[in-house]
Amino acid sequence: MKTLAEFKKKRDYLICVDSDGCAMDTMDIKHFSCFGPCMIAEWGLDEWRDEILARWNDINLYTMTRGINRFRGLAIALLEVSEKYTKIEGVEELAFWAENSKELSNAALDREISIKPHSVALKKALAWSTAVNKAITELPQDSVRPFPLAREALEFAHERADVAIVSSANLGAVLEEWEKHGLLQHTDIVLAQNSGSKAFCISELLKRGYEPKRVLMCGDAPGDLDAAEKNGVYFFPILVKKERESWSEFIREAFDRLLSDSYGGEYGEAKKREFIKNLDK
Repeated sequence: MKTLAEFKKKRDYLICVDSDGCAMDTMDIKHFSCFGPCMIAEWGLDEWRDEILARWNDINLYTMTRGINRFRGLAIALLEVSEKYTKIEGVEELAFWAENSKELSNAALDREISIKPHSVALKKALAWSTAVNKAITELPQDSVRPFPLAREALEFAHERADVAIVSSANLGAVLEEWEKHGLLQHTDIVLAQNSGSKAFCISELLKRGYEPKRVLMCGDAPGDLDAAEKNGVYFFPILVKKERESWSEFIREAFDRLLSDSYGGEYGEAKKREFIKNLDK
């Protein structure tokens, strides 16, 4: 698989697609079994386990912060825990780094710790993130799979467009999951957490010669919409709890609208409103 520096445009159209919660049915199981429980364990929060896990899932799955970077989601959750349940040492420092760092990854956090070796919060955040990655690798194999029609949609699109994975997930996990389920063969480049933000990745892809109005970002989270809008490309939502229906519409209508220059205007705006309504609590 080519790196961003090596990638060259082959077709006039580009489909960008997120991984977790969009193509892959992994969001719920990863947050239910890995992200939230690992936070409870790392910070010793069992006394308030049910309440904190419910709030973690709201932040990361069911509201307009769905799909937020893991470290930003962690900072939000721990700030609330520190205010409502028990004091979290150094949480403000973690929140500042999560909000201001140009790169939000284990490697970037490790570099920050080398500058601030006495930061308890930063060290615990890295330990938590490492534990999450390990827990994800230990999930039952049959618990991680594509959403119905996702593979078919990517195969369909790849006949007439370049396809790029644009994800904030761990690169190794993305490659393993997509290869295992036969999706990787329908893509041209994989851009994950280590490549930078989704907005940055799309901007770099546009430099390969795509016209913005011939680029479509498929995603399930507000960050996907934001990345699309920052680059002036179209957005197609994969709606939470309506994923099969969403991919069916992509095959039936959305992709052809992109090719026929009729995606923008009324249709695109309707898709955006539908997406926001589905998450807006």
